[in-house]
Amino acid sequence: MAEVKTIKNVDERTWGEFKHLAARNKVKLGTFFKSLVHNHERRNNSFWDTILNCERILSDKEAEEMEEVTTRIRKEYGFRT
Repeated sequence: MAEVKTIKNVDERTWGEFKHLAARNKVKLGTFFKSLVHNHERRNNSFWDTILNCERILSDKEAEEMEEVTTRIRKEYGFRT
């Protein structure tokens, strides 16, 4: 027998949509939930892979210069009050 889990704060409309989507895809609710979690994880990883491994916008030298300017500006009076 499968163990029953509870998802808190799911309103009736959202639960109905969830059941409808599972039925439309002809899968059980547990299987549909697993696929949602898997797809979300895959999209999230793909997003961060795109962000972290894309072509560089700044050269190392430009980045260092920008960091120096930022540090100097942050030390100016009134930057943080």
